[in-house]
Amino acid sequence: MIEPIYTSQDPGYDARVRESFGRQGAMTLLGATIEALAPGHCTIELPFRDELAQQHGYFHAGVTSAVADSAGGYAALTLFPASAEVLTVEFKINLIAPAHGERLVADAHVVRSGRTLTICTVDVSCARGGELIPCALMQQTLIRIDGK
Repeated sequence: MIEPIYTSQDPGYDARVRESFGRQGAMTLLGATIEALAPGHCTIELPFRDELAQQHGYFHAGVTSAVADSAGGYAALTLFPASAEVLTVEFKINLIAPAHGERLVADAHVVRSGRTLTICTVDVSCARGGELIPCALMQQTLIRIDGK
């Protein structure tokens, strides 16, 4: 698949997105970090620890969903004007394999950025033994909120 190429409406998107991410208590609590950021793209990573696991020792589906949701939201926000914010409208996640590994990697890409709604896809993998093993796929709809 050919990746769409986007240009941000805000030349200062990188600092604005990272500042917004820093205000997210949920991502701070989980220990997630932004590892890559570009117009229409965001990668968030989360190291494994027992507190993030379900009863079988895999990343909990709720944790996987939260990290994927944030990655998609920030991918969308990179394209918005400086005065806009983002909220998730809906998402569908397919958990395609147990999320078992040293870290979770949520790689989000904007598929279409409209005037109001933005659609993203998020590929979620677990790093295990030097490999990235796909564990979830998300499709997400986000809404642009103008005028903070």
